[in-house]
Amino acid sequence: MLLDLFLHFLALSLLAIGGAITTAPEMHRYLVGDRGWLSDESFTQSIALAQAAPGPNILFVAVLGYQVAGLPGALAAMGGIMLPSTTLVLVATRWARAHQEDRLVRAFTLGLQPLTLGLIIATGWLLAAPYLQQADRRLATLALVAGTLVLTLRTRLSVVWMVLLGGIVGAVWMH
Repeated sequence: MLLDLFLHFLALSLLAIGGAITTAPEMHRYLVGDRGWLSDESFTQSIALAQAAPGPNILFVAVLGYQVAGLPGALAAMGGIMLPSTTLVLVATRWARAHQEDRLVRAFTLGLQPLTLGLIIATGWLLAAPYLQQADRRLATLALVAGTLVLTLRTRLSVVWMVLLGGIVGAVWMH
């Protein structure tokens, strides 16, 4: 199980353009759908808990690994997601910095922006889907999504404040 978890997250690391959160739909498919190691609800709650906690965004990977296999699972998932991407980023950053004025480097950077946006939208949809299926939570979920979208497009409000506000709304909503 641990080697399987490590190898899957190792592969996902190379697809995590825009951050590990952009691969959450694939993590969900693997951990919930294929392996059955987590339920929909525990998957969503694990990501929400990690995103609400202070610290790096990538901590949700450790929480998912922990849910699957305890501390060894957290280490396997984090090691898998961090090793290739960290190595690749170090090498690519040094190369790109030396060639930042090259036309192809600028085109590549601009081309990644819509891909990253699409991956983030897919992740948001995945995280909202379990709550959209519950009739008593559907309207509140849609309102929270719409409010977040409006705040993102119309303000320069930090994502930290939106996560905090979402946590407060969720805590009130759950009682």
